[in-house]
Amino acid sequence: MSFTLIRSKRKTIAIYIRGGSVEVRAPLRMSKRDIDRFVALKERWITDKLTQSRERAEKREAFTLGYGDSVTLQGAQYAITARSGAQADFDGKVFCIPPGLEPEQIKRLCIQVYRHLAKTYLTRLVAVYAEQMGAAPAAVKINGAKTRWGSCSSKRSVNFSWRLMMADNSVIDYVVVHELAHLSEMNHSPRFWAIVESILPDYRERQKGLRALQKRLSCEDWER
Repeated sequence: MSFTLIRSKRKTIAIYIRGGSVEVRAPLRMSKRDIDRFVALKERWITDKLTQSRERAEKREAFTLGYGDSVTLQGAQYAITARSGAQADFDGKVFCIPPGLEPEQIKRLCIQVYRHLAKTYLTRLVAVYAEQMGAAPAAVKINGAKTRWGSCSSKRSVNFSWRLMMADNSVIDYVVVHELAHLSEMNHSPRFWAIVESILPDYRERQKGLRALQKRLSCEDWER
């Protein structure tokens, strides 16, 4: 089995599947023979992961949005509907998109709607939890991050991916509390998790919902 070998000062060997390729990271002094033996022992696992990676890539390639399709907002499904003379918007029941557009145009307008909703909803939610936690964020910003649901900057700005609006409300609450907790603890120490747990005792269950959404979105191409 072919793979890319990267040696470093690390103490253990590890295998990563990246973009349909196999990457092996190993200690500087580990022999090539031992590396090959390790890879051979993991061949079944590697094959399964490569298959999963290809399947996700095929689903991303096939992902498209058209009139009548549904998108997820705060854990619920809403149809994309053509509405003449209207700008892209969400009216509380459907995503309203001007008629006669191509799938990529529809996708871009749906993202615009998500960004607008994220700015409005998350700004209000941050204010609610900030008061409860005694936190004082400098700003709430929305970005297009693919893998980071939220972040907290050294300038005390809390930032969220618009994709977070696809999550259930309970999961959105968790990400907001998580980032606000970083205003007190810029780490993931026991003190940090104690802050999160004091507000959301069931935060571990909410984390599972976030991982499930991440897995689903890995099969959807929102970038093209």
